[in-house]
Amino acid sequence: MSVLNPFRVSLTVAAACAVCLVLAWSAQAGPAMSYTLGAGDVLEVSVWGDESLTRPNVIVRPDGKISFPLIGDMQAAGKTVEQLRKEFETRIGEYVSDAPVTIMLQQLGSTQVYIVGKVNRPGVYLMSGQTTVLQALALAGGMTPYADSDDILVVRTEDGGNQRYLPFDYVKAVAGKGLEQNIALKPGDTVLVP
Repeated sequence: MSVLNPFRVSLTVAAACAVCLVLAWSAQAGPAMSYTLGAGDVLEVSVWGDESLTRPNVIVRPDGKISFPLIGDMQAAGKTVEQLRKEFETRIGEYVSDAPVTIMLQQLGSTQVYIVGKVNRPGVYLMSGQTTVLQALALAGGMTPYADSDDILVVRTEDGGNQRYLPFDYVKAVAGKGLEQNIALKPGDTVLVP
């Protein structure tokens, strides 16, 4: 007769629950939530049948473009991996006929937000999906006892380089008031906790 290890059983149940949550989120997210590439993302690009056209670390540059032999520069930022793959296949097809192209996202780099000030773990965090201010503060381990929690700012750099300051009152938010200020963060945002 075998004896079940309760620790192992609880871990298995927890893992199964996590998989169910991910699958449920994926089913709800659907195609509208497809990840769009941005500056700093790292791709692996391979052209089937031609080893010389395989690149393991193609970085999306700050201008949103990638460089590749034969096709030169190509806009990648703002496109999904599948959109980029189709355009890539069309452009490389002028030089290499009937060669399927594979593009894989190797590393996220464009979804960074910065959490600084009086939080327990300040630093740079990657958003794995839509992330609100409250969620970002949770990622940083919450605020220290000395934080001015009703005077938090989200610093956002707009197109053109202008900075915008969006106030966030943690005290009101956790009391269920003023939840409209719990905005979704954008890549490059800085959450400043004084």
